[in-house]
Amino acid sequence: MWSYRKRIDQDLVRWRDAGWITSEGEAAIRKDLEKGVRTLGLANALAILSAVLIGFAVMSFVAANWQDMPRILRIGLLVASMWAAYGLSGVLARRGMTGFAHAAVLLGVGIFGGSIMLISQMYHMDGNPANAVLLWAAGALLAGVALRSNPSLAFAMILVVYWGVTEALRLDRVFWPFLGPWALVSAAYYWQRWKPGVHLSGLALTGFIVSLGYRLNNGHAHELVVILGLLVMGAAILGERLKPERPALWSGTFNYGLVVTLAGLWALQFFEDPELGHFMLLAVLALALLIAAIFWGLRSGNRGALWIGYAGFSIEILAIYVETIGTMLNTSLFFLIAGLIVSGLAAVAYRLHTRGEPKPAAA
Repeated sequence: MWSYRKRIDQDLVRWRDAGWITSEGEAAIRKDLEKGVRTLGLANALAILSAVLIGFAVMSFVAANWQDMPRILRIGLLVASMWAAYGLSGVLARRGMTGFAHAAVLLGVGIFGGSIMLISQMYHMDGNPANAVLLWAAGALLAGVALRSNPSLAFAMILVVYWGVTEALRLDRVFWPFLGPWALVSAAYYWQRWKPGVHLSGLALTGFIVSLGYRLNNGHAHELVVILGLLVMGAAILGERLKPERPALWSGTFNYGLVVTLAGLWALQFFEDPELGHFMLLAVLALALLIAAIFWGLRSGNRGALWIGYAGFSIEILAIYVETIGTMLNTSLFFLIAGLIVSGLAAVAYRLHTRGEPKPAAA
């Protein structure tokens, strides 16, 4: 819905400037769109919440009466409830009630997860609880692909991340098997052309890469994280040169690589406790990277890189101030240097802005 609204906003401006619609027509269209977003969006959100509540109600009812039911009735009730939810999603989808159909799919996925736990308890199955979470994620993935439900796929990724984090903490090492289920869910996002899902996948992988710095080499592998982040950023810049028709892919990849690189640099500065000279060198590199990211964001129209750069620059400056005040830099000198850097950024931004403006025609 957000991408549709963004596109229609751009189209309305273009149509108005071309004289195809009047200002009054544009206002009426925007009002109608806003009304549809408010009512339908609220209905869909409430449907999702109701699915969660009904799922808990089913599980609570079955659990409360678990001992009084024959085993075959227990299993039959769980299976029937799950397939009834999936069947309801199909009926709602055919009626055009997409949001409610997704809620029904989530209800079925929730019942499936509860069934795993209850059946395991019923048959006294021993094993690693995280494996049950992975099985639940597989069910959510299958339902999301078969029923074309993006919320179910998002829930599958959440379960995969939970499974990966739980196993990494339990084993106290890098949990490489996480990448397998992550890749499967990511492929489903790509297959369904769901951009928010692709970003969710990017966030999950970003967290995994950043965690390598705290898991490899006894928790001192942040240099590897920085290198990997820079490689991702370089690949994004190269991809934009070779395949400029896919700007969203390359801008998103660049931004995730930037976050990875910054996370590695900040860990080297503030968690590794380097000597002052080494710390200042890392700080200079971080600031240079952030300035370059801002420059690239302005040049390529990558607003994500622009805001990450500005936010990162502010955080870096504040962190440097806290770390070095009273040692190498005093307050006035610190703010003077920071002000000069920001002035340089302003000059770069202004020059890029004036370069992009059309030159007046000669008389």
